[in-house]
Amino acid sequence: MHPDSLAVKYRHYYPELKRLSRAENVITADNVYQPANLEIRKIMDAMCEDNMLPESEFRHLDYAADFLEQIKAGKRGIILMEHYSNFDLPGVMYLLDKSGPKGKELESRIVTIAGMKLNEENPYVSAFAEAYSRIIIYPSRALASIKDPELYKQEEHRSRVINLASMRALEKIRKEGNAILVFPSGTRFRPGMPETKRGVREIDSYIRLSDIMMLVSINGNCLTFSDDPADMMGDIIRKDKIIMTASPVYDCIAFREEAKKWDNNKTEDKKQMVVDYVMYRLEEMHEENEKGRLDGTEGACSCPVS
Repeated sequence: MHPDSLAVKYRHYYPELKRLSRAENVITADNVYQPANLEIRKIMDAMCEDNMLPESEFRHLDYAADFLEQIKAGKRGIILMEHYSNFDLPGVMYLLDKSGPKGKELESRIVTIAGMKLNEENPYVSAFAEAYSRIIIYPSRALASIKDPELYKQEEHRSRVINLASMRALEKIRKEGNAILVFPSGTRFRPGMPETKRGVREIDSYIRLSDIMMLVSINGNCLTFSDDPADMMGDIIRKDKIIMTASPVYDCIAFREEAKKWDNNKTEDKKQMVVDYVMYRLEEMHEENEKGRLDGTEGACSCPVS
């Protein structure tokens, strides 16, 4: 095992994680919503502080503040974010928390949509994920990977039950003035595998069920893949400058209309078209910020880490 892997570098946290963890590892319709474990959150924040360079920042806090005020006023809000590593969620929550009162309040109102793998595959991965409020879903990709017909039939039923419960939980938490955060690619981007950066068509349903949306791009990465990407605890820790950037707040109906103009009727699958446009806009944001991230020419910071 690599000496800078999660499994090695942070193994001293294992006894504490085991003591603090309270999440149920087997997901059913009764436990799809799992509130944050704030004691484990302290450990995750310490890991972020260890590895995110001091000049890391969340940019355009004014857009995030606008988004916050609209969800508090009753708008159903969704945050769509790039996905490079399992530090993406801890990173955005840490940076928002450090950015001031508005960022801290928005962070407290974010509930992420998470696949079952984070809960069911590894107890330490599950414990890390437990630091944040989550609604657990059964991803379509996980169901599609099942080859045994009998097992597929069983899991298809289970997926319907879990995802129906998840949608009910989603509506409940949003009525309480919270926002949901979704990674539209559904998986972490693997270099050399462009298909892992394509948006999942089901994301269009989340957009249709929302009033407003905000995109967040990510530049920099404190957690990279090992030789075995399936082994999440084998991911390699490194220090890096992380830039997370918010877009202006979009009206979801207007955004979907904008996607049609962008596509110019080239895509037959209209759900996929909308999600492709989301990924296009995120990539634009990413490229713009990457140009100056390392040479210091990206312009004034809107909310530096204090």
